Amino acid sequence: MQRIAMLGGGFIGRFYAESLHGQRSRDRVIAIYARREETARKFATDYSCAIWSTEMEEVIAHPDVTMVCIALPNNLHHQAVLLCAKYKKNVVCTKPLGRNADEALQMMQAVEDAGIFGGYLEDLCYSPKFLKALESVKSGALGRILWAKSREAHPGPHSNWFWDKEQAGGGCMLDLGCHCVEIARSFIGKDVRPVEVMCWAATQVKPIDAEDHAIALVKYENGAIGQFEVSWVFRGGMDLRDEVMGTEGTIWINNFLRTGFEMYSSGKGADYVAEKAESNSGWLFPVGDEVNDLGYNHMFTDMFKSCEEGRQPAETFYDGYIVNAVLDAAYRSAESKQWESVKLPIWRGQEGLSPEKTLTDFDADFYLIKEEITHDGRHKVILKNKVSGKIVEKDLHTVN
Repeated sequence: MQRIAMLGGGFIGRFYAESLHGQRSRDRVIAIYARREETARKFATDYSCAIWSTEMEEVIAHPDVTMVCIALPNNLHHQAVLLCAKYKKNVVCTKPLGRNADEALQMMQAVEDAGIFGGYLEDLCYSPKFLKALESVKSGALGRILWAKSREAHPGPHSNWFWDKEQAGGGCMLDLGCHCVEIARSFIGKDVRPVEVMCWAATQVKPIDAEDHAIALVKYENGAIGQFEVSWVFRGGMDLRDEVMGTEGTIWINNFLRTGFEMYSSGKGADYVAEKAESNSGWLFPVGDEVNDLGYNHMFTDMFKSCEEGRQPAETFYDGYIVNAVLDAAYRSAESKQWESVKLPIWRGQEGLSPEKTLTDFDADFYLIKEEITHDGRHKVILKNKVSGKIVEKDLHTVN
């Protein structure tokens, strides 16, 4: 059983608490820190927390606490992690780990130096659809992964601090791109080094200093490409989609906006529909089990079992640091309009990979480019001569 101190009583802290109290049925949030007394009191009442305070250190240091869960604004993550290291308290931290790679690296090193457990709460890498897709990729069902794309777009976050560039560290790219980078990285291979990023980012709609829309390509050392699109200006709810393409197959995932559950309502008697839903009338797209479908249940189960068994979880502080480094490069690229290198002073993956090529032999003389059956019934192949390089077509037989 974990006795958890929740740092932050807002939207994400409540999502976490719902999962923590429901999944393993034995872990409990026993303490709450919030910056405002009314928030702390209400959270303590709603989740039966015996301990509440507006003093972060007091809550972290409490002797009954075995695990600290950070659900705070981005600018407070660093302080909270250093306090956990000071008091030797195991810690899990919401995304992004830091506002930048320097902060994330300091947090990672503090946890490792203190010898405590550190888990990175990247929930979208624990959604049931993602886990099933990743299992297929790892089994080789898609062959060699060439391209992985992730998109998250919605009308913008719930709390005021997200819209403040200093507190948040960035805009939609840091808020949503952290999900997308780690999703693509997982499919391509976490031990494959991200080397360069090309990014476009702009403030198209919102009256803020940070970006509200961004698109980027992330080049990996083995030649694979990760791609993300993120937006705080998308209208119509929350769009979460992933695509993976390999030499032997393709996966499409739609996590949220189109889930097979559609409902029409005039709005009479309607209330909450789903996270980031813009309306409670008209055609609506509810989510059957939001906490589970967004990965929170699987995430906390992995975190706590890993901690109790003395092993690393699927998502670590090291992963959070890599994600921050990729996003740092994306921000530099958005400014320079050039490919920018990913700076990784600490890298624990493979070294010296080169782009891979897959050449399929048709016979001793030719490589196979493509095989197909045409609309007129021909079964044909397109081939490349291994010596001359000439491209030719060849009919195998006619399909009746």
